Amino acid sequence: MAPSFRPLLLLLASLLIMQTMAAEAETCTDCFIHSRAAYYPNSDEQGTDSGACGFGSFGATLNGGDVSAASDLYRGGIGCGACYQVRCTSSNYCTDKGVTIIITDQGSSHDTDFILSKQAFGRMAQNSDAAASLLALGVIDIEYRRVSCSYPNKNITIKIDENSNHPHYLAFVIWYQQGKRDITAVQLCETQNFVCKLLDRSYGAVWTTTSPPSGPLTLRMLFSGEDGDETWVIPVNNIPQDWKAGETYDTGVQVNG
Repeated sequence: MAPSFRPLLLLLASLLIMQTMAAEAETCTDCFIHSRAAYYPNSDEQGTDSGACGFGSFGATLNGGDVSAASDLYRGGIGCGACYQVRCTSSNYCTDKGVTIIITDQGSSHDTDFILSKQAFGRMAQNSDAAASLLALGVIDIEYRRVSCSYPNKNITIKIDENSNHPHYLAFVIWYQQGKRDITAVQLCETQNFVCKLLDRSYGAVWTTTSPPSGPLTLRMLFSGEDGDETWVIPVNNIPQDWKAGETYDTGVQVNG
């Protein structure tokens, strides 16, 4: 090979490697993203029972209390129920595993993506002394990535809001959202003639409708992935005709994709 061609080939090879690395960075869904995190300074060890996702007291103890508020990741409520692996970056205090949290609220502080429960914040540490040091810092550098939510022996469940008024107004929140995809739309359908009505996202994970369909109702949920894939999921169990405010109903399905 003529020596004059070698610099050109080396340049082309370098450009190809850089393009490949850039493409992998753009498509990587499992890569960690650098950010910052704080914790609820006035909270108990677990989360808040008045979060912006509408989970209520259930949201304070969900995932054993390892929960968090999110800023941009709240995404107008679409991010409610999403799971993230969060780990701090100091080798003096932090573990490689970090903690898995669930988004149950909206909030930001000091350019953070997460405001963790006090318990979850401490779980990123190597031991109790390291946890005390992290809590003393208040705001720390972290890295995070989205992970699949898992609730063994639990099906997706809906909780009818206390303000619902049968048969004129129906509002409910979705619990135990498994997998790594978002619920981006919800429909209610009459089981006899399959007439469906698209619900409104009131806020967070709360879906509402005035004049809901009558009779036993079939729920349809649209699960959307980061890759653009969308799937309508129809639960096994129906919402009974005489649904009541405050009641919970097991849909009979798990969606782990």
